[in-house]
Amino acid sequence: MTTLHWKLVIDANDPHAEAEFWAGTLGYLVEDHSALIERLLSVGAVPPEATLTRAGRPAWRELAAVRHPDDPHEPESGTGLGRRILFQGVPEKKSGKNRLHIDVHTAPGTRDTEVARLEGLGATVLREVAEQGSAWTVMADPEGNEFCVH
Repeated sequence: MTTLHWKLVIDANDPHAEAEFWAGTLGYLVEDHSALIERLLSVGAVPPEATLTRAGRPAWRELAAVRHPDDPHEPESGTGLGRRILFQGVPEKKSGKNRLHIDVHTAPGTRDTEVARLEGLGATVLREVAEQGSAWTVMADPEGNEFCVH
């Protein structure tokens, strides 16, 4: 059986803000696609309106991604080749409960500190859960996507 490469894709109204939130949450890097974008713009392969300037560099208007800092990436495109989350712009707001969510695992005894740190990044606490001998905090990212902090 072949092992498949994958990434988690999350719809977002502001993919760049979501990427910055999750990079700060997980200690990941926001991918820099500027070299690829500049190359594609220079040969007319993409229109300028498909891009914007973010942190002083060209970026995709409707896409932003984060990657684990220890995983490999393609230098010519900035695309991560390992643990990666891609945020794609969509016009509609989130509605309803997530069918898939991220669990963030903290070091023993540090959950409350991490929850406070994540609130500082823009997350909100939805509820505290204690069941089956375990406890966790259900939070929402700045666009309302639920995730759990264990």
